[in-house]
Amino acid sequence: VPLCSVRGVPALLYTLRSSRLTGRHKGDVSFPGGKCDPADQDVVHTALRETQEELGLAVPEEHVWGLLRPVYDPQKATVVPVLAGVGPLDPQSLRPNSEEVDEVFALPLAHLLQTQNQGYTHFCQRGHFRYTLPVFLHGPHRVWGLTAVITEFALQLLAPGTYQPRLAGLSWPGAEGLAHPQQPLVSPCQASSTSGLNKGL
Repeated sequence: VPLCSVRGVPALLYTLRSSRLTGRHKGDVSFPGGKCDPADQDVVHTALRETQEELGLAVPEEHVWGLLRPVYDPQKATVVPVLAGVGPLDPQSLRPNSEEVDEVFALPLAHLLQTQNQGYTHFCQRGHFRYTLPVFLHGPHRVWGLTAVITEFALQLLAPGTYQPRLAGLSWPGAEGLAHPQQPLVSPCQASSTSGLNKGL
């Protein structure tokens, strides 16, 4: 989860996944991140490597603030969000890997904290309600799904007492992380884990 400053304004940095990717998440908004490689020492190194591969953005390890609580995607893979400060930048100056990323954009924390930009999505299967997740609106692209959940984690830490989740109880695997969003210790990287500044920084 990359925290940056755009023209002096604190913001979170997002990517729009390439429409050329295979799988259900192509074209979705995400944070940079991906699966652990065997050579990665831990999830932090996965996040930093994936961020450089996707965005060409080198983030020093000492700029990592810590881990947010792990969550799980629909395939039950573990997603470990890594929060890091990447400093001042212009998203338009980045040269993302076009095979993985179509666009890079930033959303100011002030935008994300405005209640008129916050909503929720009900997910149903075969006509039956399953769960509800947050969504952030009125930016260049809609932020939803796990990326919106991880955005909530970050806002709870970055704006304590200011950001209040609109959904008190989420009934989906990993939703318990909303209650305690911070996990200070780096956990071992396993091949089935997913990390990144989302997934990752």
